[in-house]
Amino acid sequence: MDNILSEKEVAQLKKAQQDELVGEQVYGILAKLTKDTHNSKILARISNEEKKHAEIFKQYTKTDLPVDRFKVFFYVFISRVFGLTFGIKLQEKGEQEAQKNYKEMLKVIPEMKEIIEDEEKHEIELINMIYEEKLSYMSSVVLGLNDALVELTGALAGFTLSVQNSRIIAFLGLITGISASLSMAASEYLSTKAEQDPEAQKRAGKSALYTGIAYILTVIALIIPYFLSSNYILSLIATVIVALTIIFVFNYYISVANDYDFKRRFAEMALISMGVAALSFLIGHLVNTFLGFEL
Repeated sequence: MDNILSEKEVAQLKKAQQDELVGEQVYGILAKLTKDTHNSKILARISNEEKKHAEIFKQYTKTDLPVDRFKVFFYVFISRVFGLTFGIKLQEKGEQEAQKNYKEMLKVIPEMKEIIEDEEKHEIELINMIYEEKLSYMSSVVLGLNDALVELTGALAGFTLSVQNSRIIAFLGLITGISASLSMAASEYLSTKAEQDPEAQKRAGKSALYTGIAYILTVIALIIPYFLSSNYILSLIATVIVALTIIFVFNYYISVANDYDFKRRFAEMALISMGVAALSFLIGHLVNTFLGFEL
């Protein structure tokens, strides 16, 4: 306590104190709103740890800081809409930069070692204990979304130059997409039922549902440009942009929720989808050139 802190260190501690206060409020609110008793206890425990950290920082800043209500609302809203795991890990990512500064202050703040251990180990372990049904079906969502992006983006690219009529391309895409979504859902159901794990077999119906819904929603997003514009080339460009946007948003979500490498996953999925689209576009061009297929 007798160590003299620099202005920079005090400013860093105040920022850390505010982050911990926000965490205390967010986890406390989520603990009350969460119906699952297991998850509620974990959230309440993390909230208490964040409160303890804030009180330690207060001893050094000697300042009562206000809680950033906007941040509290934002993280609670995100957690309620996109799931506890995503919301909490998104918040933890926001604190990672501050945690780097913690190590620089180990010599002047003895309690910092305990705080670092909490942040790096204990809280991460607690967060990973949270169970969410939607994350348990993430593989089914990935299956539906990946297949829809690759198959339908490729099909629409192929239709674009061979058919050259936006409205017809849209209907062909819709029919193709609906048929494929039903096929994918059925395949997911049968493959899950074939697993030896009884628990997995029980999830067969929901797994198929998640796969089918992810597929059909992606189909709708990809064909909308063809309904909105009569220019089939502009429609294809818009569809490619929509596909890349979906890939970006989805991969960001699962990268945060499951601690994956976002850049690698995004680049891999984007290259596959765009590569198939480019190849299909070339095939459509060849069909139109050599077979003279026009509508």
